[in-house]
Amino acid sequence: MNWTTLAGTALGALIGVGSTLLADRVRWRRDAGERNRQERRDIYVGCLTKYRLAYEAMHSAATVHRGQHTLDAAVREAFRASGCDEVRESALICAPQELSDVLEDVYVTLREFQEFFAAGDQPLDSPEFQEHRLKHGKAIWAARAAMRADLDR
Repeated sequence: MNWTTLAGTALGALIGVGSTLLADRVRWRRDAGERNRQERRDIYVGCLTKYRLAYEAMHSAATVHRGQHTLDAAVREAFRASGCDEVRESALICAPQELSDVLEDVYVTLREFQEFFAAGDQPLDSPEFQEHRLKHGKAIWAARAAMRADLDR
């Protein structure tokens, strides 16, 4: 038996197995990265959606209970029931630090809205309200931009 034939066959088998393992590893890393990206995307969309629901619920409560002694409790309950605290925690755990800071800025503007709505001092078309809306809108746009940048990596 010729040893070169045996060695060539063994080397070919080794290269074939090695390249298959390498290709599987590359595919696994790519798939894992894509799953991770999709999970972050779902968390980010959920977070922004819940933040929006919190705003809408507080605005609605402030409109319905305006001038009533139940205004403060209704606005605070609307915020609690929105689920934005839970999704915020998920996002803060999963997101990179820079994005967590941006999401926290959005959350702070929601808390400011909560205080504004619960106080009931200003009409909902006042310049103070518009100032809060502008600040919140800028924070949301910054969060969206940071999310896109994170997902494009």
